[in-house]
Amino acid sequence: MTRIIQTFFVLVVFTMFSCKSSTSETNAPSQTSEVNAAQDGVGQSNVQDDVSHPNIVQVAIGSKDHTTLVAAVKAGGLVDVLSNAGPFTVFAPTNAAFEKLPAGTVEGLLKPEKKADLVNILEYHTYVGSLKPEYFQDGQSYEQVNGKKVNITVKDGKTYVNGSEILASINTSNGYIHVIGDVLIPK
Repeated sequence: MTRIIQTFFVLVVFTMFSCKSSTSETNAPSQTSEVNAAQDGVGQSNVQDDVSHPNIVQVAIGSKDHTTLVAAVKAGGLVDVLSNAGPFTVFAPTNAAFEKLPAGTVEGLLKPEKKADLVNILEYHTYVGSLKPEYFQDGQSYEQVNGKKVNITVKDGKTYVNGSEILASINTSNGYIHVIGDVLIPK
């Protein structure tokens, strides 16, 4: 009987090491291919799908009024993040909103050495979660991705975020875009 128990124990130990070794070998190529894919610029934003409801990035790219925002999202390296499942809510300034900024501001923020500042501003326009227009109530505040809060005001049937009117709301496959007429600056 002792011999059977010893044999069983040896088989269990052998099986454990075999499984562990097999798992390590299986994960290694996957991790390497994930790193290579990221380095090659392959990500969620590169998925070609003409059937599904478009995501936040796809809607923004298709808007002639958001070319500056799209350029900023690309420069900030956030295209894949905002293409993922989310849900996200993006307060999306129009091109006209960016034109209200002091001359040279946008160009300066698009420079590689200003990427951290650009990302901070873009994250201030992004909320993790899906904020439908009917959710907004006067006096609410929402913590944005960068940790700062935006304030909601409702007055005369119009909704404002930090004093900027929400001009339109668009439902996407991974959240909402609320079009605004100003660039929100974190304080």
